[in-house]
Amino acid sequence: MPRFVVEADGGSRGNPGPAGYGAVVLDPVTGETLAERAEYIGVATNNVAEYKGLIAGLKAARELAPDAQVLVRMDSKLVVEQMSGRWKIKHADMKPLAAEAATILPRSQVMYEWIPREVNKHADRLANEAMDAGKRGKQWEPSDSTAVFDRGAARALATPPPSGPPGDAAAGAAAVRAALAASSSGTSSSAAALADAGADTLFAEPGSGAAGRIPARVPGPGSAAPATTAEAPAATAEAPAPAATAAAAAATAAAPVAGTGWGPVDMGTPATFVLLRHGETALTPQKRFSGSGGTDPELSPVGRRQAVAVAEALAARGTVQAVVSSPLRRCRETAQAVADRLGLEVAVEEGLRETDFGAWEGLTFGEVRERFPDDLQAWLDSPKAAPTGGGESFAHVTRRVLATRDRLLARYAGRTVLLVTHVTPVKTLVRLALGAPPESLFRMELSAASLSAVAYYADGNASVRLLNDTSHLR
Repeated sequence: MPRFVVEADGGSRGNPGPAGYGAVVLDPVTGETLAERAEYIGVATNNVAEYKGLIAGLKAARELAPDAQVLVRMDSKLVVEQMSGRWKIKHADMKPLAAEAATILPRSQVMYEWIPREVNKHADRLANEAMDAGKRGKQWEPSDSTAVFDRGAARALATPPPSGPPGDAAAGAAAVRAALAASSSGTSSSAAALADAGADTLFAEPGSGAAGRIPARVPGPGSAAPATTAEAPAATAEAPAPAATAAAAAATAAAPVAGTGWGPVDMGTPATFVLLRHGETALTPQKRFSGSGGTDPELSPVGRRQAVAVAEALAARGTVQAVVSSPLRRCRETAQAVADRLGLEVAVEEGLRETDFGAWEGLTFGEVRERFPDDLQAWLDSPKAAPTGGGESFAHVTRRVLATRDRLLARYAGRTVLLVTHVTPVKTLVRLALGAPPESLFRMELSAASLSAVAYYADGNASVRLLNDTSHLR
């Protein structure tokens, strides 16, 4: 299947004012320019011109190969986020343009990525050439193009990125600096391939290659969930969607992968972990610490209904190919409900168990604060501090989850796997994928029976999607 990179841009001298767009289709391996498009569109805004550039680039890619996998790279955050489905399209002028762009190629064939303006020079130059032509009363012609391709950039584009685990920000940052340095010394923008670590992927159809992104103290119990439901908009970057409904919608959502690597575009099938927190137990609504060192409670009637509802949602998509569960009872019961609906077996993975909260098991956050104030404060201040009575620190849990992640990635390469687990393992997997600091664990809210997902690509990139509203399951 052919693979292309489309870079697009648009501009307006006045906003609104005389406007034009530019788009280029590149070979992601050699960096060769395969097609260029540019046009003066009269008086318009920057955003309209940017959307026009996107449409022209996608049409050019379709003309070359209608079955191609396409990575669209633009320096317009607005267009990338709207086309990725994370931002709503409110402006009347944008809606028909976005709708047109979405129908040019099947959604599963297109990914979106934000890149800095300084590495989008080719398309920017074409847009300016189009506006210059319009100023002369003419339309841009291919002979007007001065965007001469740099063969050094092609070699840089074809160079693999530094190796590292999914979500490794250090390797990506080093490559970014090198690519930007090359750009500032005159190398074409084609030297830079991937650019946002952000996160929001999908319950992607097997083989679709679709991916997406989300950029990510009030601590509390209930399997380390916050004591108050203070959802951080920055952690979810989208309005929460009901799990059953959103799980179906997410399966076809395409979104960007940015900031974590420069090199050949990896559009291979990712290993996708669909992360399901178990359904409610009697301890969940009471917000009590419930880890792996407590009473191992069963699902409550509400929790069992939640498990059935999630099973139906996932069955409607048909994308889950395997089910893996924590050994704790509440997860095994949730996993079995899903597996029975999907006709799959449940594999038990010890590394997916919840944190051992030691002497805090079964207590509320307030009770722990009254009985063990110094230990609690130390736990809040450092991921290396363990709960009272020999519990696990978050640093220890991270090492366990990291080893489990790598083991499961090797076992389920290229497949979509449901991991039924707990608050801390889910948050840890998301944190590692985003390259976020340990304190981010206290900034994420995770409801019972909620779904999240992380897709891991062969080039070391990872993308995340959070779907966290389960109120309709009660």
